[in-house]
Amino acid sequence: MAATVVSQMWLGTRWAPFLWLHLSLVAVAAAVAAEQQVPLVLWSSDRDLWAPMADTHEGHITSDMQLSTYLDPALELGPRNVLLFLQDKLSIEDFTAYGGVFGNKQDSAFSNLENALDLAPSSLVLPAVDWYAISTLTTYLQEKLGASPLHVDLATLKELKLNASLPALLLIHLPYTASSGLMAPREVLTGNDEVIGQVLSTLKSEDVPYTAALTAVRPSRVARDVPVVAGGLGRQLLQTQVASHVIHPPVSYNDTAPRILFWAQNFSVAYKDEWKDLTSLTFGVENLNLTGSFWNDSFAMLSLTYESLFGATVTFKFILANRFYPVSARYWFTMERLEIHSNGSAAHFNVSQITGPSIYSFHCEYVSSLSKKGNLLVTNVPSLWQMTLHDFQIQAFNVTGEQFSYASDCAGFFSPGIWMGLLTTLFMLFIFTYGLHMILSLKTMDRFDDHKGPTITLTQIV
Repeated sequence: MAATVVSQMWLGTRWAPFLWLHLSLVAVAAAVAAEQQVPLVLWSSDRDLWAPMADTHEGHITSDMQLSTYLDPALELGPRNVLLFLQDKLSIEDFTAYGGVFGNKQDSAFSNLENALDLAPSSLVLPAVDWYAISTLTTYLQEKLGASPLHVDLATLKELKLNASLPALLLIHLPYTASSGLMAPREVLTGNDEVIGQVLSTLKSEDVPYTAALTAVRPSRVARDVPVVAGGLGRQLLQTQVASHVIHPPVSYNDTAPRILFWAQNFSVAYKDEWKDLTSLTFGVENLNLTGSFWNDSFAMLSLTYESLFGATVTFKFILANRFYPVSARYWFTMERLEIHSNGSAAHFNVSQITGPSIYSFHCEYVSSLSKKGNLLVTNVPSLWQMTLHDFQIQAFNVTGEQFSYASDCAGFFSPGIWMGLLTTLFMLFIFTYGLHMILSLKTMDRFDDHKGPTITLTQIV
């Protein structure tokens, strides 16, 4: 008995580090997964669009396929006027922290939203929806309704004449300011709630049936990093939180609405082998010079001008075209070329590999003129200019708000590792098949020697 106890204690001590490491990895995975969901609140002026049992259980993450099963009945049977309140950041914890709890409605930052849900004949709350489903929500609604999204505010909404029989997709953008900004989150959420209330009051005064949705681009509450420390999974005293990587906003060219979005984690340019980092001069800059940029349904050009760059004024022009291809029955965009203008001369780079469906954006880890970075920027003549864009993303057509659509990536499906795995698998399968064929080809003797009769002489075994 004592030996058994000692053995179990020894095994527990031996495997404790592995168990602790497994629990640490599970906690890290849970923390990363928690950053990729946002809530979605739906309500409508029509009845019986969502069954009561459609509410998901706690901890469930709604995928894009599941979300379509919720939205399809509302779009097919419900009102043709759809309102999409899109907030920059929102988490289910915001409703817990700033909503009216224990009946204290006067302290709620969502009084108008709560009132709309109480009075709505049909409503549905999805606490956690996958980020991919939200990123494609506007495009999905546009395809289902057959109407382009219209960015509106309170002033333009009052001038619109909505028709119950004609489909309309109204996109209302709601800001969100973190606690480090000039306004506290409660004040911002209260202001957004006032916007929701005024919009709904306008529709109610015009007696227009509608279906409304409230969601966000990304969560506002980011789970803390879980440090792998020797003390265990509990919070450590005097623990310092790792500073999160600063994500700068994309460059946005607007006329009446956002038309072109451009982003890169690093934007570097070289002239005569002298490199300059333009990241801080391009992204998050309010007075960025976009003179010369233009947009229409077929062509778009994003022009970035920098003063005193390499001792001169330098302009970078991203030129894109949007064309309809009957074979695929859809529009595709292509970046025709990238031009660098300086001192009356111009360098042209062919970037025709940057292409994709026009409803998508384009993303690539490296867009560079250097061969070791993929060499997507190709020039026909030797040039003194070099350029590298790390984590590059651009969209010039079907832009909805200040966010990119689902990205068409430049990475091919069959990587060198996949090819090596396939060839190795085929080679091993050939060896297995050849060996199995040899085993099945073996033949045994069908005649045996009888000790009572004459000796059998075998001259050849067939």
